Amino acid sequence: MAGKHKIKFPGFKILDGYITRKFLGTYIFAIALIIVIVVVFDAVEKMDDFITTKATLKEVAIDYYLNFIPYFINQFSGLFTFIAVIFFTSKMAYQTEIIAILSSGVSFRRLMWPYFLSAMFITMFSLVLNLWVIPGANARRVDFEMRHLTKNTTIRYERHIYRQVYPGTFAYIRGYNGKTEKAAYLALEKYEGSRMVASLEASDVAFEPETRHWTAARYLTRSFDENNVETLEKFERLDTVINLDVLELGKLEDIVQTMSIGELNSFITDQKAKGSDMVSMFEVERQNRFAYPMATFVLTVIGLSLSSRKVRGGTGFHIGLGIALCFTYILVCKFAAEFAKSSTFFSPVLLVWLPDILYAFVALYLYKKAPK
Repeated sequence: MAGKHKIKFPGFKILDGYITRKFLGTYIFAIALIIVIVVVFDAVEKMDDFITTKATLKEVAIDYYLNFIPYFINQFSGLFTFIAVIFFTSKMAYQTEIIAILSSGVSFRRLMWPYFLSAMFITMFSLVLNLWVIPGANARRVDFEMRHLTKNTTIRYERHIYRQVYPGTFAYIRGYNGKTEKAAYLALEKYEGSRMVASLEASDVAFEPETRHWTAARYLTRSFDENNVETLEKFERLDTVINLDVLELGKLEDIVQTMSIGELNSFITDQKAKGSDMVSMFEVERQNRFAYPMATFVLTVIGLSLSSRKVRGGTGFHIGLGIALCFTYILVCKFAAEFAKSSTFFSPVLLVWLPDILYAFVALYLYKKAPK
């Protein structure tokens, strides 16, 4: 009668816990090690600046490095997920543990379960960092850099700022100073198609961030009729409101990195309403926050499929091949993101997710080739 029953792998739940502990333990150890190395080298490099600006140990540790660490954890998360899977799985394969597990009646799909649980934990952790923790940490870190790092003592604003504030209406601002909240020159230009129909110009303009009021002692207006004949008028005392947030006066690519996902969603909606031509860049930032963490699942399947087979060369061969694949993925992600910012033919959403899609097919192929 015993022959009629399937042989079950003893300690099935114990195996799940064993793999999960190995996966997450190796991942946490690798991340902690690289963070310690990065922090030590960064502290040595910036020590003179900390001493010169009299930054206290508490400020350096809490205001700077506590906000510096989440960004680097997230940056290295995909790579070290991959390395963690490769490292301990190839070791299990080399010691014929994988063969023993599969021979006992455990399917390869079932073997993947604790890997997926661990990958889900890392993905959720990375999403929390990407969507809420890192943006706020970036803002606090930049504030510390402006106060204590001599190379970053002032906020950097673009010398020439050109933004669309309404459909067909553009604001040009030159020489804006964040400390004085003044600009050397302001122009509002209204277009119909490609033809300018009116403009407002002023020099030495003061800005009130809370009310978005721009004021100047005098200004002039220009209007153009259908024959392009110009009418010029001069006025005293400018006081006007422009649909332009003070955040938009800085380098937008840096600014959106300090926004939480809620703030970023609202900002993108506002920019679409204005008809901004930079929406693609903001959309790339938003999609990247989701696409990179979700790649954890793809990289886990690739790592498991590669390292579950015992091959000549052992762990070293698996790690080398795995790192090569992982760096290729990161490189493809960077190219896709840069291309998405400027592409007019393809959706930025599709381009940002394209590396995940391509490597999902690689993962599927390797999964089918993995030992069953």
